[in-house]
Order: sequence, then C-alpha cells, then structure tokens
Amino acid sequence: MENYKQKIDEYNEQLEGKSAKEILSFFDTLLGKDLVLASSLGAEDQVLTQLFTSITKDARVFVLDTGRLHQETYDVMDKSRRKYRLTYEVYFPLSESVQEMVATNGPNLFYDSIESRKLCCGIRKVEPLGRALKTCKAWITGLRREQAVTRKSLPIVEWDDGHQLLKINPLATWTEEDIWSYIKDNLIPYNDLHDKGFPSIGCAPCTRAIEKGEDVRAGRWWWESPELKECGLHVKDGKLIRKRES
Repeated sequence: MENYKQKIDEYNEQLEGKSAKEILSFFDTLLGKDLVLASSLGAEDQVLTQLFTSITKDARVFVLDTGRLHQETYDVMDKSRRKYRLTYEVYFPLSESVQEMVATNGPNLFYDSIESRKLCCGIRKVEPLGRALKTCKAWITGLRREQAVTRKSLPIVEWDDGHQLLKINPLATWTEEDIWSYIKDNLIPYNDLHDKGFPSIGCAPCTRAIEKGEDVRAGRWWWESPELKECGLHVKDGKLIRKRES
C-alpha cells in the first residue's frame, strides 16, 4: 500500500485531462476487486455508478444504510440495482450501538446539540464507513472542484491518511451542469428529491428542501452553523472537508 502512496504524484500527472471513464478504467485495471465506489445514491454517485458498471461487470459499490434514509433514496437504489444488474454492498450501523444511543439520548438526539448529532453520525455513518474501507485498497468518491472554495485544487488522486487508502475523484473537473447533462443523456436513475428542491440528500430527519437563493448545503443540518455541517466521512490533514452528497 505504501507503494501506491508514493505514486500519487505520478498518477495525477498521468491522469490530469483524462475522462472520468478513463480514470476509472485505469484504476480498475490496476486494482480490480480492491477498488470500491462509495455511493450515497446522490447525483454524482449515480453518474459514477453508471460509468463504473459500464467498465466492469464486477464493479463494487457500497452504500451506508443509516436506518434513517428517505424512501426516495431506497427507490433509486432499487432502480439502479435492476438497471445495472448490481449487487450493492450495504453497511448498517451496529445494532447494539444504535440501541444504546437511542435509549440514552432519544430518537431525535441530533437536534439537541452538535455533540449529539456528531454521535449519531459517528455511529450511523463513520463507523460503518470504516468497516467498508477495510475491504479495499482504494475508494472512489464524487467530490468535485466546483463544490467549494476549499476544493479548487482537489486532485484526481489523493491519499486518505485516516483510512490509509488511495482516494480517487474521477469527477474532480466536472461542473454541476456536466453532472445533470450526463444523467439526462444516459437516462441514469436519480433521487426524485432532487426535483423537489433537495440538492443534498442525507438522512431524512437531517435533510430539507432549500429555498431559491439558499446555499446548496442549507438543507443539511439547517439548525447548525455552516462551518459545523459535517458528518466525518471526508477528512484531509486531520480536517473535515465537505461533500455535497454524503
């Protein structure tokens, strides 16, 4: 694995300017079953699912089922499973941890404090992600340079220190328009909530539609200050970074 870390600069130089499909093909050839796509079933990840399954019949795609997702999220998962003949790897939170958390703090603890919300995210999302990433050598994400000022220099390939893996961002150079044009042109299933004012979709109790002119993240954990709106799935240099769909 250390060898992969040492080659990151080489990978980025080689892949800058390549298409998302070419990037995925490169790492599929290099890593095979040790390459996995982390899907939140949001727009970017639906694009990646279509691309990945067009490259290989053995595409590995995992989903974190927190137990609090919207029905529309399950619907798009089922449509994608059928369309791409895909067997999702689904990771659930540890039942004992959820039971203890809810018994101690109640079912709606995330509204009480930032600490309680982060506890819920940690149990329902971060811990299952850790388990999922122990099964691979590299993971694919839908992060894009356009999503935030802090992402303007987002590389195609980076090193995930927290999980000691390669992290691959094939859509780094894509715009929002690119994403939706590709979805429409390729008849890719997408979450119906996107058409109802939900640009970012997470757990049902923590996601709402946004008003015209609001920031795309305004519908996530809307009762918190913007700089605190993270769940811990994406960390770089010890700091949380934003991903629209997580």
